[in-house]
Amino acid sequence: MNQPAAMGDFLRKRRAALSPADVGLMDYGTRRVPGLRREEVAMLAGMSVTYYARLEQGQHVNASDAIIDSLARALALTEVERKHLSDLSGIKRRSPKTTRNRPDQARPGTKRLVDSMGSVPSVVLGKRTEVLAWNRAGHWLVASHLDLDAPDTPSQRPNMTRMLFLDEATRSLYPHWRSEAARAVASLRLLSGRFADDIELAALVGELTLKSPEFATMWAEHPVDNCMSGHKTLNHPRLGCLELGFEVLTMPDDSGHRILTYIAEEGSEAAAALTRLHRQPFALALDVARLGEAV
Repeated sequence: MNQPAAMGDFLRKRRAALSPADVGLMDYGTRRVPGLRREEVAMLAGMSVTYYARLEQGQHVNASDAIIDSLARALALTEVERKHLSDLSGIKRRSPKTTRNRPDQARPGTKRLVDSMGSVPSVVLGKRTEVLAWNRAGHWLVASHLDLDAPDTPSQRPNMTRMLFLDEATRSLYPHWRSEAARAVASLRLLSGRFADDIELAALVGELTLKSPEFATMWAEHPVDNCMSGHKTLNHPRLGCLELGFEVLTMPDDSGHRILTYIAEEGSEAAAALTRLHRQPFALALDVARLGEAV
């Protein structure tokens, strides 16, 4: 990915989203375009207008930590957004060379962990949101129309973001699809800054931009969020409407691997449904197959 250009785009989007009142400035008269002016951001950040303009134009990389901190304060960035800006600046990148990595693999211990979680649907995600592994409950919850063993073959691996935008079965799983999609794009933006040299990640973004106008529109807004927990509503083809919480467990190494887990409130209908999912996976598989044949 072109990191200087991405950094410039991010700065422009955040500048446009702020009003003078948001940062304690007086607003004199009507503005032709929304947001702060470049000179206002430069003043708040304690740098020259020329230097800031070059940052927005993608003419500078490897900005110092002090510059990043100043910009974060001036633009009222969250901690997640500040980290994203730091990633885009190239401060911690060891090499600017774009590389093609070998297909990723979940560690055997990680696979054993999710398998042992039983009735807790769990999915192991790689740094490109590809599915590296899942337990049986996780498979039947989010992708019952796919082969259970699909993650074992790199060329056939499901990708959660791709499925959300391009796979109709996955899309129909989320009654509040737009909010789910927005969350996915914000998370992918964060990953794209952290793993800027990953050519497969860049290819995924390019593919989705070309094939999904909705993705292209959301991506252009440059949202950033570290989606570690929250709630999801799923309209499962066999279990019906499920209100679930989710937690994302990040591996402590630099692999970018995460375990996405789905949790139901104790005593709820969703909890009973997940118990059925764990105890009767083969019966559910037969029901789903019959539904497909009927269609």
